[in-house]
Amino acid sequence: MPELFDKHGGFRRLHSFTLATIVQLDTLRFCRRFLTFDHRETETKFYDPKGRQYDQMTQAARSGRQNIIEGSERSSTSKDTEMKLTDVARASLSELRGDYEMFILDRGQLPWSVHSPEARAINAISLDDAPFADDMVHESAKHALEQRRKYARWLDADDAVVVANAMLIIIGRALNMLKSQIEAQGKTFEETGGFGERLMAKRLEAREQQKSADAPECPQCGTPMRRRTSAKGDFWGCSSYPECKGTRPI
Repeated sequence: MPELFDKHGGFRRLHSFTLATIVQLDTLRFCRRFLTFDHRETETKFYDPKGRQYDQMTQAARSGRQNIIEGSERSSTSKDTEMKLTDVARASLSELRGDYEMFILDRGQLPWSVHSPEARAINAISLDDAPFADDMVHESAKHALEQRRKYARWLDADDAVVVANAMLIIIGRALNMLKSQIEAQGKTFEETGGFGERLMAKRLEAREQQKSADAPECPQCGTPMRRRTSAKGDFWGCSSYPECKGTRPI
């Protein structure tokens, strides 16, 4: 029988979480660098007088990362909630991707083609597995920064369009990973059921064990017996029936 509680947490080892961390960090940096209006630099700064674009982008980036965390932590008691929160993370990052796309279009340019040298180079980057020992928060942050350095050539560029294009590709990779996660979560749910189902199964198992503890042993095979009912009344029957047909009167 499956364990009552699923394994939970472990999100810090996910590549999707590492990319979501990079996305949130560099969205904050992008907004500070390129969405802060300065009347002296109207040619290089994005006009966002009330900060709405800044706020929406940073909140979408935060939601993408935070919902991966919450979904992972809720997985012990609700696979359904885990899947929903992972999907919310995907939706938030998809929204953010749309903002970067519009930023590029507003500059009169097009997003990089997936066949462009830049896109190919970014997509070719592979992430290292997280080598955690006993200091998860510290080592997770260190790991994310080390992986970010692989994209620094584009993320640290002075050209805002280059940065936005790089973010588009990184977000796209995170979205693909989250899609695979949701599919895996659905398969696990299909195989093991939800928390409510397992809770009921555990309760029924406990009842059966309690019955067995109070029952006599079968006179033929020695296994615990179960209380059974027939037309003539109640009796003890072997729990191994039909392999064993031992009985005792009550």
